[in-house]
Amino acid sequence: MAGKMSLDDFYFVRTLGTGSFGRVKYAKYKGDGQYYAVKFMKKHEILKLKQVDHINAERNILNQLNHPFIVNMKGSFKDNRFVYIVMEVVGGGELFTHLRRARKFTDEQSKFYGAQIAATFEYMHCKNIVHRDLKPENILLCADGYSKLTDFGFAKIIEPGARTYTLCGTPEYIAPEVLLNKGHGKPVDWWTLGILIYEMIVGQPPFCDEEPMGIYQKILAGKIYFPKYFDKNAKGLVKKLLTADLSKRYGNLKNGADDIKKHKWFATIAWDKLVRKEIPPPYKPEMKDEKDVSNYEVSLVITTQYQQHRMFPGHP
Repeated sequence: MAGKMSLDDFYFVRTLGTGSFGRVKYAKYKGDGQYYAVKFMKKHEILKLKQVDHINAERNILNQLNHPFIVNMKGSFKDNRFVYIVMEVVGGGELFTHLRRARKFTDEQSKFYGAQIAATFEYMHCKNIVHRDLKPENILLCADGYSKLTDFGFAKIIEPGARTYTLCGTPEYIAPEVLLNKGHGKPVDWWTLGILIYEMIVGQPPFCDEEPMGIYQKILAGKIYFPKYFDKNAKGLVKKLLTADLSKRYGNLKNGADDIKKHKWFATIAWDKLVRKEIPPPYKPEMKDEKDVSNYEVSLVITTQYQQHRMFPGHP
């Protein structure tokens, strides 16, 4: 996919999802006959919500990333009404959809996806890139059963020792240091990994409430209920990740991501094999072929039902 692109270069087939600034559409590129996901972002919404820097950062950051567990950006362009980002298609749909269908994942499934996110964050943090918006909606499943992280709208380059003060993320996933406006960096991603692991195993995040303010109060109180079926090693890791004290939070200690990768819960994960996609996945999404995106139809319905306050635009 080379050269300057425009809307006329695509045949648009259907909508894959919706977001704060627009929608993602499934499209065939006339240049090579291949299918892509085209993210439409309304310029007036971007300006109104003061998200110009975030959009520019997203494109810049995606250009720097090349990892098997991160969605690839193929290009971008704009016109009078929209900014467009062209991405590879990940046909299995959102992890959120599959989690809601199953209600909760097995320990094996949770470990498999959790390990991929841990490997992804380790790679990103080596480049001083922080994602800041992990949640099941932003993890997509491939036909082969592996996953890819997407939506880098709140990702930011944060140099070692530096902090940023942007309030952004999804209420259930926001780290205490973000809520307290203490300044934050890479450790926020490790906090969100702890929330994700818990949500996959239990079926809902550890801090829930009808209103965002209630969620924030519970996050700051820090009390976590673990059901009896929660694996003891998984519990141990989640507690190390969901530690408000940054000097004790796993991922932020002197050994970095190794403390997480070498934890007992991940003892069965061969990390090199994982990144090479040589570990058989515990689950594969139902797809007729790699072009089948029917999982997104269910995604749109489930998103409408469940995502009332999980759409948080952030504030610059």
